[in-house]
Amino acid sequence: MNNVLQQVREGVRLSDDDALALAEFADTRALADVASVLRDQGFRNTVTYSRKVFIPLTHLCRDVCHYCTFAQVPRKVMAPYMSIDEVLEVARHGAAMGCKEALFTLGEKPELRYKAARDALAEMGYESTTDYLFAAAKAVFEETGMLPHLNPGNLEPEELARLKTVSPSMGIMLESASERLCEKGMPHYGSPDKVPAVRLQTLANAGIAQVPFTTGILIGIGETRLERIESLLAIRAIHEQYGHVQEIIVQNFRAKPETKMVNAPEPDLNELLWTIAIARLIFGPTMSVQAPPNLSPGVLPQIVHAGINDWGGVSPVTPDFVNPEAPWPHLDELARETASAGKFLTERLTMYPDYAVDLDRWAHPDLHVRMLEMIDAEGFPRIDEWCPGDIDIAPPSEVMNAIVNTPRHVSADIAALLDKASAGEALDEAEIIRLFQSRGDDFTAVVQRADALRAQTNGNSVSFVVNRNINYTNICYFKCQFCAFSKGKLSENLRGRPYDLSDEEIARRTTEAWERGATEVCMQGGIHPEYTGETYINIVRTVKSAQPNMHVHAFSPLEVWQGAATLKMDIAEYLQQLKDVGLNTLPGTAAEILDDEVRDIICADKINTQQWLDVMEAAHSVGYKTTATIMYGHVEKLEHWARHIMRVRELQERTGGFTEFVPLPFVHMEAPMYLKGKARKGPTFREAILMHSVARLALHSQIDNIQTSWVKMGHEGVKACLNAGCNDLGGTLMNESISRAAGTQHGQETNPRQMANLIRRLNRDPQQRSTSYGKVSDERIKAGLAQGELLEIINTPAEKYERKTPSAQLIRNPAPSRASLVDRSGG
Repeated sequence: MNNVLQQVREGVRLSDDDALALAEFADTRALADVASVLRDQGFRNTVTYSRKVFIPLTHLCRDVCHYCTFAQVPRKVMAPYMSIDEVLEVARHGAAMGCKEALFTLGEKPELRYKAARDALAEMGYESTTDYLFAAAKAVFEETGMLPHLNPGNLEPEELARLKTVSPSMGIMLESASERLCEKGMPHYGSPDKVPAVRLQTLANAGIAQVPFTTGILIGIGETRLERIESLLAIRAIHEQYGHVQEIIVQNFRAKPETKMVNAPEPDLNELLWTIAIARLIFGPTMSVQAPPNLSPGVLPQIVHAGINDWGGVSPVTPDFVNPEAPWPHLDELARETASAGKFLTERLTMYPDYAVDLDRWAHPDLHVRMLEMIDAEGFPRIDEWCPGDIDIAPPSEVMNAIVNTPRHVSADIAALLDKASAGEALDEAEIIRLFQSRGDDFTAVVQRADALRAQTNGNSVSFVVNRNINYTNICYFKCQFCAFSKGKLSENLRGRPYDLSDEEIARRTTEAWERGATEVCMQGGIHPEYTGETYINIVRTVKSAQPNMHVHAFSPLEVWQGAATLKMDIAEYLQQLKDVGLNTLPGTAAEILDDEVRDIICADKINTQQWLDVMEAAHSVGYKTTATIMYGHVEKLEHWARHIMRVRELQERTGGFTEFVPLPFVHMEAPMYLKGKARKGPTFREAILMHSVARLALHSQIDNIQTSWVKMGHEGVKACLNAGCNDLGGTLMNESISRAAGTQHGQETNPRQMANLIRRLNRDPQQRSTSYGKVSDERIKAGLAQGELLEIINTPAEKYERKTPSAQLIRNPAPSRASLVDRSGG
């Protein structure tokens, strides 16, 4: 068997025959050693739990399992069912305590056995317990926002389909696939719903309905080790057909008073550890394996080593009604026990992360909006209320503390990746994803290594540029789903009225900016249907006529591409014309996510990934320096972040033209795709910090400057970023329209004095820079420090809002086909 274990360790699927043979293998330590390796391959340094309330909708049950105290007869319960009001009272209390799961546990089909159940259902207006469960779950979801997880027992396909509309996950414990346990004298005798074939059919029905499902086995009720393995293999066979089993629970029997099995021996620790390890070996590295922590107090580190990655639901509000003698551990205690095993305790939802990031397949559309509100890019729950642009919520203290903590248990693969990145080597997609997955001590190690590279590359200085944003028009014929700034025929309900700045207003703002110490104007806008390449040339001429020494940092690859197309010119030729009239550098916006799987959703008619890269490569060949950005936290996943960073690095290795990388967290408040329920609410604070840190690591030796956006992150947020690998605060701005239109509340200007004070409070050295990271004259610095108040801006109303150019003649990028998305996804 040692050869079999070695093969499993190396990634070979454990065959049914080899699994059955393990019934005679008694070396629990050897099994656990392999199981823990597999667990780490799939779940890294994390162990999860779900913060829940336990709602025992009814204790009545038609089955008579010989070990159960949950099921009661009518004379022993106050009422056959909890009322909806009682259910909501428990749920509201749980929601107030931060619970996200409402676990409905109930006896199976009591109306088929008890008149009291039938009468109660009829009085409430329901035909069955399942109908009432639907109503209760719907009420909890709609009234509290908590996610119901339903354990009603065996279900028919039509019942599963209906319950799926109010519950993102369900479950049924197989307990055992042994028919022997249903014979007379055995624990499932007299319990028709415990017949293995019936329960396995429900498991298959759930797969057909694409319901994320939990199941597992109960050990110590008279089954043999071989029968446990047979039970696990029966589950695996169904899961491999449908892919819907999200966790395997290994639950140890506890003898309870007033049951027929009160004197039955409980399985010892070795038996539990052996079974957990076997479950991990059978299901491999990607299946969640769970053991309830309240049933095994004092030995949790050993259980972790046996291969579990999840503790199940833990409630700060309600007891375990199935095992009332076993109180839940306090979450602080559970975190300490988990940490003593070298793992980091983190919360999950009732729908596991891999399922939560694929809502179109696994969740009913009625649940999508709420689920998107709750998850991060990996499908884990947002555990704080911080969002980019929100001034009312401070960055979470847990993340702020993690940035400066001393890591004790850093995963070996993370340590190796940090060394590789520090050596300037390029990381591949899987390696960058792994860095983004960092939590606990791994997160701390990633952030601190990124900041060490920042210190090595940039020293103690933090730079900024005194500039002014001039957004020359908010009229745009593109339909980017994240943009709340642009105005087209269908967006008059968004902020502000359509405008198109006059030359005089552009010149006035440029001169005023110069007088206030600016060295740069940053200019972008919507793609006005009447704009051509000549329009952009004229804008540059206007600025240079007003202030010849002003650096013009203007026009994303989208404007350049559209401008060149309207003049039927080659990109490089058009860029040269812009350079000849005074354009100095280009901003790297319109990048969003450089992967067409995402662009097809958020900006399908905009330039695609390759076109953005082509414009930038042409710009670099003409002699421009440019920036590069990423806009993240909406519909994309970790692999898209990784591909974006890799593509930026690959181009930089060829051209050397990028001066900085700028993460721009998605501001959700007024974004159309968020308002339509199609996007997350921006990155979590942890994700935002990691984006800056991983960018520093993955771009090391190629791009020296990592910028953080005070407009989106806020002053407290950028302080954290400056300790996580960033060395630049971008511009003072003076005016900011695009992020404010999306809902950010962090203001329009951080003046030079405020910038310097913010930087000094971190014991860092402020350094005013030029756009290209050069020195700035003393005259410019003094002018910035002496700047007065800005005059009120005048957004020149658009003369004629109805477009003149027919829609069919506007320059657009045809939406890429799904086939082309696959072709482009890797390069």
